[in-house]
Amino acid sequence: MSRGAFYVLFTASGFAGLIYESIWTQYLKLFLGHAAYAQSLVLAVFMGGMAAGAAFCARRSARLANPLAAYALVEAVVGLAALAFHPAFVALTDWSYASLLPAAGGEWLALAAKLGVACLLILPQSVLLGMTFPLMSAGLARAHPAAAGESVAMLYFTNSLGAAAGVLVSGFVLIAWAGLPGTLHTAGALNLLIAAAVWLLARPARHAVLEKSPHREPTANLLLAVAFFTGLASFVYEISWIRMLSLVLGASTHSFELMLSTFILGLALGGLAVRRRAVAAADPARALAWVQLAMALAALATLPLYDLSFSMMEGLMGGLARSETGYLLFNVAGAAIAALVMLPATFCAGMTLPLLTAALLRRGAGEAAIGQVYAANTLGAIAGVVFAVHAGLPLLGLKGTLIAGSLVDAALGLLLLASFSSRKAFSYVAVGCAAVFLAATLGFELDANKMTAGVFRHGELAASREAEVLFKKDGKTATVHLVKYPEATSLRTNGKSDGSINLDPAGERGSDEITMVLTGALPLALAPGTKSVAVIGIGTGLTTHTLLQSLSIERVETVEIEAAMAEASRRFSPRNGGAFADPRSSILIDDAKSFFSTHARRYDLIISEPSNPWVSGVASLFTREFYRRIRAHLNPGGLLVQWFQLYEIDASLVATVMRALGEEFPHYAVFAASDHDLLIVAGDSPVPLPAQAEVFEHPGLAKELWTVHILSVGDLDARYLGGRSTLEPLFASYGMPANSDYAPVLDLNAARHRFTERSAGEVVGLLNAGVPVLEMLEASRSKRAVNPLFRGAYAFERIENARLAWYGRNFLAGPRIPVPEAVPTQLQKDLELVKLRLMECRDPRELDVWLHSAIRVAQALNPYLAPDDLAPIWSRIASGWCFASLHEFQQRWIALFRAVAARDAARMAALGSQLLDTQTELGIDAREYLLMAAMTGYVARGEGRAAVELWRKQRDHIRGAASPAFRLLRCHAERGGCAEDFRAYAER
Repeated sequence: MSRGAFYVLFTASGFAGLIYESIWTQYLKLFLGHAAYAQSLVLAVFMGGMAAGAAFCARRSARLANPLAAYALVEAVVGLAALAFHPAFVALTDWSYASLLPAAGGEWLALAAKLGVACLLILPQSVLLGMTFPLMSAGLARAHPAAAGESVAMLYFTNSLGAAAGVLVSGFVLIAWAGLPGTLHTAGALNLLIAAAVWLLARPARHAVLEKSPHREPTANLLLAVAFFTGLASFVYEISWIRMLSLVLGASTHSFELMLSTFILGLALGGLAVRRRAVAAADPARALAWVQLAMALAALATLPLYDLSFSMMEGLMGGLARSETGYLLFNVAGAAIAALVMLPATFCAGMTLPLLTAALLRRGAGEAAIGQVYAANTLGAIAGVVFAVHAGLPLLGLKGTLIAGSLVDAALGLLLLASFSSRKAFSYVAVGCAAVFLAATLGFELDANKMTAGVFRHGELAASREAEVLFKKDGKTATVHLVKYPEATSLRTNGKSDGSINLDPAGERGSDEITMVLTGALPLALAPGTKSVAVIGIGTGLTTHTLLQSLSIERVETVEIEAAMAEASRRFSPRNGGAFADPRSSILIDDAKSFFSTHARRYDLIISEPSNPWVSGVASLFTREFYRRIRAHLNPGGLLVQWFQLYEIDASLVATVMRALGEEFPHYAVFAASDHDLLIVAGDSPVPLPAQAEVFEHPGLAKELWTVHILSVGDLDARYLGGRSTLEPLFASYGMPANSDYAPVLDLNAARHRFTERSAGEVVGLLNAGVPVLEMLEASRSKRAVNPLFRGAYAFERIENARLAWYGRNFLAGPRIPVPEAVPTQLQKDLELVKLRLMECRDPRELDVWLHSAIRVAQALNPYLAPDDLAPIWSRIASGWCFASLHEFQQRWIALFRAVAARDAARMAALGSQLLDTQTELGIDAREYLLMAAMTGYVARGEGRAAVELWRKQRDHIRGAASPAFRLLRCHAERGGCAEDFRAYAER
């Protein structure tokens, strides 16, 4: 019987098996959460099942006449289970949320119930997957008993090679193509094909069992113990390396997939390299001793290699274009960096299982040894993860945990040398190992400044070298630092900033600080009666602190997945003191999904302020299913406030989140905390607009708002983009599906958009369009003026533009006034030219260069001031003695400016259309202004067909036909076919 065909089939089996591990893990994390204990439970269920399956085969395979036929049956059952998994998961978890968990009555009972459901979902298939390697190995070992060790090594190689490919193909291709259910179906179909092929090949196979020797050698138990502990050490390495490399490659899902694939590839190559050695070695156990020692030293060597990897990433980011091709090269180079760190040790790790199996077979353990070694190794892997996550990283840190793993391998190597080699060799090696470990422990430290740099984002280490690291801790789920920079103190998770505060009371406020204060204050301005609040993600603690400045709040529960984050954020005191000192505040360490599913609590307000969605696991807090669950925890009339970034992302991904939220909440309103951050307020009832001035009557709240230069309720109004009826057509125009747990659009694309430096800031740019588009589409919006006392708007262009508009209005309306430094030179020149030509009438007819300045002045004034404030300016120009001497087309332009200022939709539409039809020498900027003004007028009047006809006629003659402003107008004019229209336009 040829082994080649079975090697190919087992490669495909490994491919499918890693798809299952990856997809089941994603499914179960949706139910169990992403907390450290939940991740350990997922692994324990999956790998524990595999260990049980391998152990079962160790006891029973000798009784099977044809292990390969049994293997085919197992593959078929796994494939059928995969086809049924998704509906079973949805039904069972829905029932758990609705009935089981509320009835559990306690946190630990709820956790036990969740574990029971998880076992029911994947434990049977995990047991079956654990049987595949022993069954296939036993079948080939029986067919070729003289080369049993080689067969085991080749199967280990092929299965691991398929697994490495499965990680990449599922993560980068299949999930994007078919979603989680479709990916499972693909793997299931593959299993059924494998089962059919093996059944056809194996039906005639009948070979003698590899009998067990009647006298069990005492070293057999030692070798099984080695299998357990080397599995433990290998997974300690994996956890440590993944955490370390997350600070170099980024903590995105795709980065994890690259790291996992590299780890498995190393195992595969080790199995390939040892396939001959397993047969030819005089004693595989002695060879294993040297492999264990080499693995320990290779693991230690990753410490200086890791330090070097930061400089490698800095050079890489400096040389790559921020493009799709650049992102591909970034991932390829990231895999190479991971390989540099991981491959030497994982190559050795890949040799261990074949050598252990060969050593036991040599000692007459029979084919049961295959399952015994596999089971012991898998159980060791579980122990390794539990140790690394729950003890090693929190107590020893990254360096200490890695050294602990290498100490285990070194001890195993020395033990094997003592048992199977000379004492002299043992003595020399023991002394050498002790010296190396002492040197590594005392002579090398991980560079915290490099680890906090976020080199995978900005590609530079220089800024971090001078920063002061105030706090560092390797938590169970993340590595957390608190770093003091000249401009602010930053809280950093896996090298990425998760919030910063300027602790200097006189210092300038950054956009992070403004966003965090507004996230707490805005919902209290909309719903002053709020009493109970849940906050997802503690960050700097400033949002929780701001909420507690309201005396009407009775309790605030802040749910944070990583305890080290809460510990680090304490260092921002006294700026966030309320979060930790106020008795109404509770900080709960748990995953948000897990917390809400196990606590049947309801709140007046839930604030979701997690990390950036490109971080692995975070995108699940922006899904349709999450919003459905969270809605059930709001009191009647309660509000959800969702923070969402606009940097390192594009408008299509904003649209997928808005669609997910809109499918679960009938009402929402969107505010801009800054030019780069959105605050989405959603509820079952209409969002109570506008914001109430009562928020400034709370001394504590008013102080926090004043600190970030928000002094009036008009400053809150200026941040309002629009409600659902206004903005939903814009988001629908991108044609994006709703972000879902099972079709994770956001998770699949966010890391790529981070690398390519996309921006969705144009969404907030709607507030700064040259025409008051949003105001005319939603006439009921509040028009209270912004506070004029500050020149700078601190990261918010709309307020700065409103202040400039007041200056321009006063400059044109009265005598000349001193020019503040904040006024741009171009705006001042335009104002002076308009005043000179149209108010002082100095040759306006012949020198029409003033028209370009007048357009810019109209764009700078009209959208930001009320009609009553603008009327004196345009009335004075239109009634001036020089107006009558202008050309007709010049008079129409001024009439249009006056109509826009007055929000006169009919005249805007008529004048804009006329000018577009009659002016043949228009520049692009002027044409865009006319088109926007005319379309706004038509849409505001309900004349959608005229707006669509005008847009289609002019869209090829402007630059921004697909910009948010024109998308919004086009889709308000005619919603049907809007997305297709923009898709077709973009493809031209």
